[in-house]
Amino acid sequence: MIKKILSISGRPGLYKLISQGKNMLILETIDSAKKRMPVHTREKLISLGDIAMYTDEEEKPLAEILESIKQKENGNVTALNHKTATNDELAEFMAAVLPNYDRDRVHHSDIRKLIAWYNILITNGVNEFVEPKLATTPAANSSTDL
Repeated sequence: MIKKILSISGRPGLYKLISQGKNMLILETIDSAKKRMPVHTREKLISLGDIAMYTDEEEKPLAEILESIKQKENGNVTALNHKTATNDELAEFMAAVLPNYDRDRVHHSDIRKLIAWYNILITNGVNEFVEPKLATTPAANSSTDL
């Protein structure tokens, strides 16, 4: 689900991929308006599924971080207002969500954007960030010869 949600550089908000053509994509805003628009391939687009944040050991996918925020906030929007929060409050929030995040490479503006994106997604009913893992049973994988 999160792979079809896009961010466009220079435009606010998040967009859902509806269709794609030869030189353009059809996107729909993730808000109450659900406005559809064509976006040309020359614009800088990035899927939320391709974004990761720096930690002390390795990069952590955005989907896992969003899932951590969802668990911390019990599936609700964040109590912290990303627009009025101080840098110390943002750092404290990020440390609660991802304790080993790289404090040198993850900037306060990145944390603000993360909180804003999470709130947009939760407000508009997108709350499944990590793909559910399908449990495979040995009986389902074995083949029988008839």
